[in-house]
Amino acid sequence: MTAARIRTRPELRRQRRQRSHGCWNHLLAAPLWPKHGANLGTLLRTCDAVGACLVVPRKPWVPQALDHGNTLRHRQCVHWVDGSVSRWLDRQKAGGAALVGVELTDESIRLADLPVARRRTVMVLGHETEGIPPEGLERLDLAVEIPMVGTGHSLNVAVAGSLVLYKLAGLV
Repeated sequence: MTAARIRTRPELRRQRRQRSHGCWNHLLAAPLWPKHGANLGTLLRTCDAVGACLVVPRKPWVPQALDHGNTLRHRQCVHWVDGSVSRWLDRQKAGGAALVGVELTDESIRLADLPVARRRTVMVLGHETEGIPPEGLERLDLAVEIPMVGTGHSLNVAVAGSLVLYKLAGLV
């Protein structure tokens, strides 16, 4: 067996950045009821990795959390929700987007069974403690659960969102 060859950074950049990212992306991560700013920075990094956009509510602390969490130090694709989250979700759905929530429900499918996003898809994430509120759940087309064997009830919202984004993007 031969030793693995480590690719150089320029080789990796050429392979990963074949075209620039545009805001008309078909995959959006939407942590619409955030609790912790650190999770937003982590999700922003994952969005860059999978070519998705991040959608966040316009709260006073969110811009600073994104700046602090942006370890890539280049402009990221961030969209802002002003006003009602429910109305924003309704507009996305009316525009043909699929709304996929990361939440434990009676109808949730397992992460392994989640298909790759083939059309505009909004991955909806809830509050770290309380999940997606009822007005968000009633708008979802699909809910996905991440099976766990440990003693915790759920994963950190940034970790859960990252796993689902990779699956929706077809990278795992």
